[in-house]
Amino acid sequence: LVFRAARASAHQCHPLPQTLSVLKSTPQVRGMHTIIRNKETSRDEFIFYSKRLMRLLIEHALSLLPFQSCTVQTPQGQDYEGRTYSGKQITGVSILRAGETMEPALRAVCKDVRIGTILIQTNCNTGEPELHYLRLPKDISEDHVILMDCTVSTGAAAMMAVRVLLDHDVPEDKIFLLSLLMAEMGVHSVAYAFPRVKIITTAVDKKVNDLFRIIPGIGNFGDRYFGTD
Repeated sequence: LVFRAARASAHQCHPLPQTLSVLKSTPQVRGMHTIIRNKETSRDEFIFYSKRLMRLLIEHALSLLPFQSCTVQTPQGQDYEGRTYSGKQITGVSILRAGETMEPALRAVCKDVRIGTILIQTNCNTGEPELHYLRLPKDISEDHVILMDCTVSTGAAAMMAVRVLLDHDVPEDKIFLLSLLMAEMGVHSVAYAFPRVKIITTAVDKKVNDLFRIIPGIGNFGDRYFGTD
């Protein structure tokens, strides 16, 4: 972890990578961030506004998928020049446990989407990620994969999850890493290790503290969402 942190720090002075796409910080988005970042926000409100942000994030990510021209005929017998998704299928993969909170937003906008799960936990003594559980749909190598985690601080868990997908023959440029909040360190780490992975978030914070928490951050997302704090 020390080596990875040093490597990421070496990129801190660089501009954020071009593979990063941040949801436009409109007053509405900033307002939702204000609510979910506030330590006084109730669990019900935290869940409600987190879900709203997740929906916006998923919609933004889908706009970055490849589309091709398509002509359809309207009920009035007229041609309409539109667009259609040019991939085979979209599969969601959540990094448990927080990542699974994004699954309903994905299912709401992607009909019949397949979902896989990866459980990665950080070793408290070493700070290194460890893979504990894996369940991926068959033939995932042919899909665009929406990899979901609610926060990315150092990027360690996200990088392990990306490596798992690559080991299952998912092309690097078909992996979309989605997170509500990321730290610059995590963005640089993922982009340095996997320069073709698309990184998509609603906000990027500057720092990570000694406990690997994003600063100013949002706290422990899973604890606040599931009420386990």
